Amino acid sequence: MQPAKADPAPAKADGAAPEKTGDPAPARTDGPVSEKADSPAPVRTGKGASEKADRPAPAETGGPAPAKAGAPAPEKTGTPARPYHHGDLRRAILGAALDVIAAEGPAAVSLRDLARRAGVSHAAPAHHFKDRVGLLTAIAAEGFGLLATALDDAGDLREAGVRYVRFAREHPAHFQVMFAPELLRSDDLELTTARTLAGARLRAAVSALPAEGRGADTRLAGIAAWSLAHGFATLVISHNLDGPLGDQDPDEAFHALTGMLFRPQEP
Repeated sequence: MQPAKADPAPAKADGAAPEKTGDPAPARTDGPVSEKADSPAPVRTGKGASEKADRPAPAETGGPAPAKAGAPAPEKTGTPARPYHHGDLRRAILGAALDVIAAEGPAAVSLRDLARRAGVSHAAPAHHFKDRVGLLTAIAAEGFGLLATALDDAGDLREAGVRYVRFAREHPAHFQVMFAPELLRSDDLELTTARTLAGARLRAAVSALPAEGRGADTRLAGIAAWSLAHGFATLVISHNLDGPLGDQDPDEAFHALTGMLFRPQEP
């Protein structure tokens, strides 16, 4: 029996060579190689390693994903600073409000809409004006300040009246808000200060008139002068005098009107 066992051994050794080089090689390759390919190959060979490398790669790629998602975080962090990219947010809101008033009137003013126009958050205007009334009050105060400057150093009442009309034409949005007390916070310090200053400039121009030109009551003369200038300016900016004036310059027309009313009385 032992020689019989020894005989097959060389037969296998002899046959092993042809199996590796000849036809039997594929048979053994199908057997052992498939087993190695099915189980060990994916794990131990480079193919399995690549699969493992592929799997961790998404995991590692997924790690940076939050980092990439976090990259916009600085942009979001920078967003709160966005309302101040104008350099002067208060001025930007005032400018947007004046555009709306000039085009649609004070009733169309909305803080939310102004924030959208200025490209800031809805709450941003409230930091400067608190509410709609505060915004309109700020516009009126600014307007009276501009009017006081316009009336400064007017040579006489006629010139002061011309400047009043010119102010209304150049600042129609301010003009509409300034004389609408129902829209304003009447006790606002900035508003009352600017209004008082503009009134004083107008009264000074009236007081400069000779007594025979203004009558005995300076107060009534001031009311008359203001009514004339304000009424004429309102008619001009509302385009109600476009037809009557034609091509005549409104400033020149008003100058002529004041000459008719405020002149020395005949003895």
